[in-house]
Amino acid sequence: MTQTTDAAAAAASEAQPEPRRPGRRTRAHRAWWVAAVTFVTIIGAAAFRSLPGILIDPLHQEFGWSRGTIGAAVSVNLALYGLTAPFAAALMDRFGIRRVVAVALMVIALGSGLTAWMDSAWQLILCWGLLVGLGSGSMALAFAATVTNRWFTERRGLVTGVLTAASASGQLIFLPLLSWIVETYDWRPAAVTVALAALAVVPFVWLLLHDHPADVGQKPYGAQEFVPKPAPVPGAARRALTVLFAAVRTGPFWLLAGTFAICGASTNGLIQTHFVPAAHDHGMPITAAASLLAVIGVFDVVGTIASGWFTDRFEPRRLLAVYYALRGVSLLFLPMLLAPSVHPPMIFFIVFYGLDWVATVPPTLALCREHYGEDSAIVFGWVLASHQVGAALVAFLGGVARDHFGSYDVVWIASGALCAAAALMALVIRRRPVPVAALS
Repeated sequence: MTQTTDAAAAAASEAQPEPRRPGRRTRAHRAWWVAAVTFVTIIGAAAFRSLPGILIDPLHQEFGWSRGTIGAAVSVNLALYGLTAPFAAALMDRFGIRRVVAVALMVIALGSGLTAWMDSAWQLILCWGLLVGLGSGSMALAFAATVTNRWFTERRGLVTGVLTAASASGQLIFLPLLSWIVETYDWRPAAVTVALAALAVVPFVWLLLHDHPADVGQKPYGAQEFVPKPAPVPGAARRALTVLFAAVRTGPFWLLAGTFAICGASTNGLIQTHFVPAAHDHGMPITAAASLLAVIGVFDVVGTIASGWFTDRFEPRRLLAVYYALRGVSLLFLPMLLAPSVHPPMIFFIVFYGLDWVATVPPTLALCREHYGEDSAIVFGWVLASHQVGAALVAFLGGVARDHFGSYDVVWIASGALCAAAALMALVIRRRPVPVAALS
């Protein structure tokens, strides 16, 4: 009886936070430090996502490759970025976040560095498409979802928005720098810069990124009880596929995957890949166009963090519908705004579009959590795969359309119509019924 009482008392003391001593300064919860390291990591890895749009014209001029061929390499990269994500989320459950992310960064560095010595299109597909695609897939938003799910029970929407915005912050940092390097020197030093940026983050990940709150003896932020670290989950690939087979039998999965495919088509595949060459077609210097793309990153940070805040307070379905509808309207106006110089209507488009760039991520992830619970990170990985498949298709088809029609106008209009369809799909997603027990 005494042992039982002592055990209960020990458990209760473990579940209760240590009382703060008078005059003792309260330290920030370790979860915020992990989120900060994750933010810096995603910023460092964002360099590789800033490069494809800048390289299309230089590679076309030096090697004579068509824009469709270059777009095919970008398509492989984008598709693998998405298709690798659910397996990466399962690998993080098996081997830990730190190991998976560190290896991914080194693969990115290898692929980007090797492109400096390529002279054939198949080498571009191998290095930039395959290697960088696999590495970037392990650094995808499933990484942010895993960190958020493990370290936070409160403020998840806000943290998701902040970590999602990290990619835009990296774009803000690297796009002007890389475009200046390409204009001043060559595209090869830019590729090497990307490789060095990925390598520079590895020590921070290895030394500072903890896998689970239990590793440092803490509860997740906002949790009332201590959460033991789960045992490693074997069979990462099998688990990722098992979760997929279960999710595809539900309606919300297809609607989330469909809307997110259109999200990828209208952002990564369209604007990130083709905005710079499209603006250059109208006489705008590459550095100016790349700077506008970087400004999108500035407002993307604001929009995504705000979207995370909204997601904690409003219904995610309605937020998604509003985001996609506004994005579609803005894309329909873009063909009329492209010009040799930057003018106020273009700046308005950049600000407006930037606020909406990845604002869709926090509500999409919230809906995954609502419908799929503990498997939400892996399900979100598959939803992200659809995002990147949509991006890959438009990255390739956009280049083909430019080769065939001589302009990108048809691509902007088609993408605007797709966004309108995504807004309607978001409204169709049903709400998950609240269990009776939760209402009592």
